[in-house]
Amino acid sequence: MREIDVSKIREAVRALCLKANFELRKDILRALKAAVRKEKNGRTVNIIKSIIENAKLAKKKGLAICQDTGMVVVHIEVGQDVGLTGGSLKKAADDGIREAYSKGYLRKSVVDDPILRNNTNTNAPCVLYTEIVEGDRIRIRLSPKGFGSENKSRVKMFRPTDTIEEIKRFVLDVVRDAGADACPPLVLGIGLGGSFDTAALLAKKALMRPIDEKNPKRHIAALERELLKEINCLEIGPMGLGGRTTALGVNIMEAPTHIAGLPVAVNVSCHATRGAEIIL
Repeated sequence: MREIDVSKIREAVRALCLKANFELRKDILRALKAAVRKEKNGRTVNIIKSIIENAKLAKKKGLAICQDTGMVVVHIEVGQDVGLTGGSLKKAADDGIREAYSKGYLRKSVVDDPILRNNTNTNAPCVLYTEIVEGDRIRIRLSPKGFGSENKSRVKMFRPTDTIEEIKRFVLDVVRDAGADACPPLVLGIGLGGSFDTAALLAKKALMRPIDEKNPKRHIAALERELLKEINCLEIGPMGLGGRTTALGVNIMEAPTHIAGLPVAVNVSCHATRGAEIIL
């Protein structure tokens, strides 16, 4: 049994919060640079170049990529041969967020109650998901999720007799509804299967996969490509001002489901799709 003190979790979460907020993911940057070459309209090219320049300045100066520094979503995979010592895992994660958001002068956007809406002034608590896996390591993946795009996300319970074309129309409708409000070019995480809640979690996890890594199942990877092509044919474009790049990527995760159901969740993310991870 390998023992890990939860103070290591706190330190890792603090570092990941700062990295994710200051350094745009490399896969997103690559997609933005590729989009510059695809676009023909000068205004659209300038918008994407401005997004890239913003990311460069954020990393160089240690400033937030976006003013909405998000609600922090933390996924922790704990090896079954790991023993956690020194306190609460949840408290360690929240303490890391508090320290990072104070040190980095990051906007604190979390309220303690959805009705009373008093700001916690720490950006904690986080949304924490834990999973027991094989091995003696801990993998922490973290994403500060902004709510301009989060608010445009949707879940729909399809019938098992519904077609792939109907699912695609649903996804396209979600993107049309998001329009400029979700700060395109977008990244979409899509969850298929499981139950109502599983689909939403799959969609969230899908956003953490690099957008240049396709689903290992051939038919799902084909659906990712088809959706990306059709979404970009909508020509909503960067910041909703038209162009060929409405989305940078579509990532799908799937799970077994009930014979009577077909849950589908679409988690919308903006061009500032942030994330960082570490293995302890």
